[in-house]
Amino acid sequence: MLLQRFSADDFRNLAHVEFFPSPRATVIVGRNGQGKTNILEAVYFLCTLKALRASRLAELIRFDRDAARLSGRFSLGGALRDIAVEIRPGSRLASVDGKRAESLEDYFGGVSVVAFTPDDLAVVKGAPEQRRAFLDRAVFNRLPGFLAASRAYLRALRSRNRLLREGAPLEYLRAYDDALAAAGGRILVLRRDLLDELAPRAAAVVASIARLGGVEYRYAPAHLDCPLSGASATTLSFELQAALRRRLPRDQERGFTSVGPHADDVEITLGGRPARAFASQGQARALVLAWKIAEIENLRAALGRFPLLLLDDVSSELDPERNAFLMQYLAGSGAQVLLTTTEPALVRGAAGPDTLWLGVESGDVTPASRAAG
Repeated sequence: MLLQRFSADDFRNLAHVEFFPSPRATVIVGRNGQGKTNILEAVYFLCTLKALRASRLAELIRFDRDAARLSGRFSLGGALRDIAVEIRPGSRLASVDGKRAESLEDYFGGVSVVAFTPDDLAVVKGAPEQRRAFLDRAVFNRLPGFLAASRAYLRALRSRNRLLREGAPLEYLRAYDDALAAAGGRILVLRRDLLDELAPRAAAVVASIARLGGVEYRYAPAHLDCPLSGASATTLSFELQAALRRRLPRDQERGFTSVGPHADDVEITLGGRPARAFASQGQARALVLAWKIAEIENLRAALGRFPLLLLDDVSSELDPERNAFLMQYLAGSGAQVLLTTTEPALVRGAAGPDTLWLGVESGDVTPASRAAG
């Protein structure tokens, strides 16, 4: 898969941006606050219809504008595919080859992207919701059924929480318990299956870049009585229903649902001890770097091709040894990658003779020399 052309109009501080990425490395250089991250977020949104940072769609639209528009041309297995999305407050209108996308699955077909941001480097020591989001981005890329299951789950969860806050009768709550448990069981299986694929790869990468042994990445569902390994979605749905019944008095008292995939965690351990508490800063970042490389390699093995890689000023947050490892990996992979940086020297290891260098200032993108910065 290759991104051949990309354009953005009225996205954050980008009035109009259009460029033709290199099939290998495209490096976007600029001072902080000029729009580098906005470009990567625009590419990510085009590929996923999800924002990397914003909580509301309105935040993505340039000030004093009604809508933003993103478009790109992809080469997928020798065929060209044009996708576009118009963003308005509260809505997204997606199209494929000039026609409105009939379903999200049609829109996403064949397009995959892995993003790596400085915020990701804090995942190991961060809150459980950060690790869940980190995991779900990987599941979304690898297992198509996750999108429908997560949307169904969130609809049921919002409705159940609203009824809990309103003190609704028990029979109303039980109607949503069924929907919540059914979608939740599917999510548990998909998250588990993704980690079963990813964990051994990540542990092997950690051993090579940080010489750390005894590393484990494990999905940890909260308040379930049955083992996760080997359980079917149906079995896990029954277990979720039972947990919802057990915790109903607590949920009614506090006004929100306390059990389910939205309350789970990813446990990362070093020698049996939680990395969140015992890993050094450098070790924690190595664990995240290993995860990202494992995610890329897992997608390549499953899809037969690399995803598009987006790295947002990650090199400035890594120590020289781990940054050199990452740059060497990117250069040797042959994957298409878009990188942002304030210091071009940090990413030269991933660059080659066909690298496209771009400069960004106040949302304007212009060609930059190799020696820029």
